[in-house]
Amino acid sequence: MFFSLLRKIADNSAETSLASRLRMRRMRIFRALAAGLPRPLKILDVGGTEEFWKVAFGDISGLEITLLNVKPASPVDPHFKCVVGDARSMPQFSAQQFDIVFSNSVIEHVGDWNQQWRMAVEIRRVGKNFFVQTPNKFFPIEPHFLVPGFQFLPLAVRVAMVRRWKLGWWPRIPDKAAAQKEVESIRLLTKAEVQKLFPDATVGVERFFGLAKSFFAYSGFSSSAS
Repeated sequence: MFFSLLRKIADNSAETSLASRLRMRRMRIFRALAAGLPRPLKILDVGGTEEFWKVAFGDISGLEITLLNVKPASPVDPHFKCVVGDARSMPQFSAQQFDIVFSNSVIEHVGDWNQQWRMAVEIRRVGKNFFVQTPNKFFPIEPHFLVPGFQFLPLAVRVAMVRRWKLGWWPRIPDKAAAQKEVESIRLLTKAEVQKLFPDATVGVERFFGLAKSFFAYSGFSSSAS
């Protein structure tokens, strides 16, 4: 019952869920920041989808959005272009090629601190402006496995739990090596770490009942919009 309720709260596909409401609030901030930039606006979304933009952003006229993902995809809407690549190394893009680099809940999935640093460097390199969101490590409920305090448990305990139960958005993974790979694939960040990754950025805080649920770092937009 408890975990079923958490899944409903954290379900991005449900318009009335907490996760969706926070996402829409975040995108209102992003739209305000981007409003002052001239069109057409070239955006690189690291790890994004067409559906996300059409639901969360709304009117995408005047936008040229490149979606970078590790798996190939075919765009449906002419406003989008799909590219296969690695957020930690984007040699296919030149410096300052995009007006905005956008990323939503991706940087916590790319590996350890060094890999996260590589992604942050690439985002700052290819974008004139950027907007990067990531969950807060110290929020009581881990956002992927949806277990209170899961991120603070010893690795062996987390692996054992994933092997035994279906948690959050993950199915039960009986194989030990596979379970450990999934657990280690997520490294949540603190606000201080987000600021260190993006030293020239403003770091905003999304709160839920006064607790910091996630952070969004942005930089390069006009001071009036900020």
